[in-house]
Amino acid sequence: MKHFFKRLISSPIFIVGFAFALRIVAMWMIWHQAPVPIKANLPYGYELGRVARAIASGEGFSSPLRDMDTGPTAWFTPIYPYFVAGIFKIWGIYSNTSRFIIATMNCLFAALTIIPIYGIAKRTFGESVAIGASWVWVFLPTAIHFPIIWIWDTALTALFFSLIFWATLALRGIRKVLPWAGYGALWLVGGLINPSILSLFPFFLGWLLWNERKESGLWVKHAAAVLLLFTIGLVPWTVRNYRVFGKIIVLRSNFGLELWLGNNPNVIDMLSQMSHPNDNPEEAAKYKRMGEIAYMAQKQHEAFAFMRTHPAETLNNTFHRFVDIWLSQTDSLVDIWSSASLYGKALLTFNCMLSLMSLLGVLYARRSGNPDAAPFGMVLLIFPMVFYLTHSSPRYRFPMDPVIVVLAASSAAHLLSARFGSSPKTKMVEPLPPFPAG
Repeated sequence: MKHFFKRLISSPIFIVGFAFALRIVAMWMIWHQAPVPIKANLPYGYELGRVARAIASGEGFSSPLRDMDTGPTAWFTPIYPYFVAGIFKIWGIYSNTSRFIIATMNCLFAALTIIPIYGIAKRTFGESVAIGASWVWVFLPTAIHFPIIWIWDTALTALFFSLIFWATLALRGIRKVLPWAGYGALWLVGGLINPSILSLFPFFLGWLLWNERKESGLWVKHAAAVLLLFTIGLVPWTVRNYRVFGKIIVLRSNFGLELWLGNNPNVIDMLSQMSHPNDNPEEAAKYKRMGEIAYMAQKQHEAFAFMRTHPAETLNNTFHRFVDIWLSQTDSLVDIWSSASLYGKALLTFNCMLSLMSLLGVLYARRSGNPDAAPFGMVLLIFPMVFYLTHSSPRYRFPMDPVIVVLAASSAAHLLSARFGSSPKTKMVEPLPPFPAG
């Protein structure tokens, strides 16, 4: 019986099922204890929900602002808005049923993220770390909270980025072209869900090709397979944007606004949320009058002008956003610690330890000569950089949380093994193609 229980709790399939059930229970408890009318529930998609509503209503990919028709938009890439729109079309726009189905699917995405977490950790650090990291993800507060509360692409982005990371590790040493083309397809889908993860695309691909170039002359063919499929896949969305706006917009248009929200004279706590056109009628009217592309260009110009003329404030805000990202919160540390409950203080301490342990995990992997160490370091170094510049949120950091959890678990395993006088066991598996090698 004991042996059976040990096998059960070590099974990634069981862990996925447990994680999904836990999130469904948490969702029922949250909604039962604090019911909120659907139309008044702002986390019901914000701009994303508005675009999904427009699609489901037959108005096309348009009108991201609340209670205002503003015409076509490229505020988002297409996959998740169309996913939500499909649910709206079948079960009703902003209906209770739609909300339940979307949140349930987000919970499923979060639970399924355990599969790449387990695969990444087992490949790089061994089975014990894989099991530990998977169970940390089961109970990770943000991995429970975001899928339930936010009708957004957050959970799906984390799932796809984890799959991409797993595929990156697994692709090293693969000679056949088809898995490389599949790798390009994974990046394409991930980028059309949330382009923020594409900051790592050139670095991951460069790392793979560097390893490939040292071992064979096939790297040019493999690079061409990845880039060709990725580029061709972007063409339909880019053509749509050009036809609608008369300008090449490869992915989305809203960078100027995001940069301005974190870099303007009204910034408080590293963000000026009340200046957002969804919350500020004057900005909303300006957005509608100017049109999306001109409005975003003006906001980008204003943001860069502020950054040039206020370097000290910009540096201070950037530092605070750095702290916010790594502590997975958005308020002042002094305010949090002085006013938070015991749970709030415990959560802040946990977030601090998780980030510290993830950094130690990279250092341990690098020092031990682990061949997979570089991509882990790239994630911690590169992915959050755009949010240091624009504005921060635990939700923006969430796609890299699976990697942070794996690194933290590996660091804990290393420290425990050192404490009990044995060296950590790292089980390296042979590289296998992440896709069928037909």
